[in-house]
Amino acid sequence: MKFALFSLMMNIPNAVTGETLTSQQKIQNVLKQATLAEKLGYEAYGVGERHGAPFLSSSPPLVLTAIAANTSKIRLLTTVTVLSVLDPVRVAEDYATLDHLSGGRLEMIIGKGNDPRHYPLFGISEEEQWESLAERYALLKQLWNEENVSWQGRYRSPLNQVTTQPRPFQKSIPVWHGSASSPLSTELAAKYGEPIFSSNGFHPQAKYKALIDNYRERWAYYGRDPKDAVVGAGGGGLYLANTNEEAIKRYRPYYDAFHNTASAKHNQSPFKDLEDNIQNGPTLVGSADRVIEKILNYHEAYGHQVLSISVDGLTEAEQLEQVERFAADVMPVLRREIPSTVWDNKPLTLQPVAP
Repeated sequence: MKFALFSLMMNIPNAVTGETLTSQQKIQNVLKQATLAEKLGYEAYGVGERHGAPFLSSSPPLVLTAIAANTSKIRLLTTVTVLSVLDPVRVAEDYATLDHLSGGRLEMIIGKGNDPRHYPLFGISEEEQWESLAERYALLKQLWNEENVSWQGRYRSPLNQVTTQPRPFQKSIPVWHGSASSPLSTELAAKYGEPIFSSNGFHPQAKYKALIDNYRERWAYYGRDPKDAVVGAGGGGLYLANTNEEAIKRYRPYYDAFHNTASAKHNQSPFKDLEDNIQNGPTLVGSADRVIEKILNYHEAYGHQVLSISVDGLTEAEQLEQVERFAADVMPVLRREIPSTVWDNKPLTLQPVAP
């Protein structure tokens, strides 16, 4: 198994200290996370996209560019790029530039996002989200793969003989499809022959497994070998301690604070409390042995090769502790137990730019 650390750059009062970071402090915190992840052997670091408080992640390509300048080998993910509301020309330009600046370390995860506030902000209705995503992605692919593109559609003005610059550094920028709520996302991924990344954050295993199974069914429908279908999956929060009881006690204030946010309520988690989520949901809280056992159980259901985790919301000291614990106590076991061919072809290694 391969591993990604990610952040949505959520900036709420700390559930233990009551402190709220400034925007500058939170942004610097994310840069520190990414450089630490590289040092500890995580294969990727991801930045999500949200447009509104308490999230500061409205511009993932800018944040990932800063991370690229301070790292040399870790892959850079967008978790996710909300392509359903973005101009594909601007996306093609921004992310191709990032691809060059990172030496080909960019991998994009696209999706419609799960925060309904961005639809009116960018001028489309929630009902249009899937149609918009499909059209914009088709155009983005065309802009990256072809020159002198002429195009006409519904969600932006026509193009006449357009070649976006710069051209991507990689021959083909890898694209994953974020999957959380609808087979329309898995259908789009299967149609293009591209991997999916299950959010696996708020609901029981069965809901996400149904989408992953649908992806593999549609993959085969398009005449592809099932063994080539690649799946990644997220998690619903991480907290490791020496015992299950200690982990639950220490994590509970953070869990309760996050699940009282408007964002969490929008996802309508069915779990009544932390214990219910640990028992029946995706939250990874407990001893290293318990967390490993749970991840193996989810892998049996999903067959995923990549796992992403987040430590957003914790104090900076606890973030450090959790990222290090996971790297030392969990990752080596899962690497032995779960084969993964993802990211075996390493991108160009760049030396960080000196300050």
